[in-house]
Amino acid sequence: MLARPAVVAGSFYPADPETLNRQLELLLQTPDLHTGGTTTRPKALIVPHAGYIYSGQTAGIAYRTLKRHGENICKVILLGLSHHLAFCGIATSSARQFETPLGAINIDRATIASLKKLHLIIELDDAHHWEHSLEVQLPFLQKVLNPFKLIPLATGDCSAGDIARCLDALWGDGETLVVVSSDLSHFHSYRDAQCIDKTSCERVLQKKQLSAEQACGYKGVNGLLKFICARDFSIELLDYRNSGDTAGDKQRVVGYGAFAIYPGVGNGETSFR
Repeated sequence: MLARPAVVAGSFYPADPETLNRQLELLLQTPDLHTGGTTTRPKALIVPHAGYIYSGQTAGIAYRTLKRHGENICKVILLGLSHHLAFCGIATSSARQFETPLGAINIDRATIASLKKLHLIIELDDAHHWEHSLEVQLPFLQKVLNPFKLIPLATGDCSAGDIARCLDALWGDGETLVVVSSDLSHFHSYRDAQCIDKTSCERVLQKKQLSAEQACGYKGVNGLLKFICARDFSIELLDYRNSGDTAGDKQRVVGYGAFAIYPGVGNGETSFR
């Protein structure tokens, strides 16, 4: 496949490039609720993946941490989940490019070939065609980074160890960024969601594993946490809110958290506020 088209442009985010650019600029200026921000460049981010009117503010706070460092990042490992297709393993795409209204992103076919040779991933286009958890991250990345190569991965039935081994092969140096796409709790009342998500955020900060009820992208989150658990990395909570705080009602909300993972800079932010 030559290119994977933008299938949720016009629904999850604007399809018109100028409108999308304006919305991204506004979202990247979202005031911090939980942290005063940092000038340190994160090695990895955990970012939500709902429509921009719902989770875009939280995502904007996360991606703003990259704005001073965009010229240094040449490769992005983007780890999402499969909402539409059940399969075993970790799946990439055969595409040469992923498209968005802002242009095409080149796929790192050489790295993907090496991962396939090591039997760490499979190639499964059906896992990517309708998948929004990866696509919604791409315009943000295009906005804050210089041109980069992408390694798109969607999780199916796999373990945290499977993902950690994949990340070990991909981790690289300062030129490589890891982005894990995940929302938090789904379809609880506003107050119940806040309680559930408070526990989930604290578990992430403590590098403890999550369940499917705590985060829809829990497999990717757990794989990242397993990988960094025995290494010198700290985690900071950048933002938490839910759809009741943004564009939804408070009866059935979805939780959104953003986290940054930094190499060797102390203990990071260790409490939910």
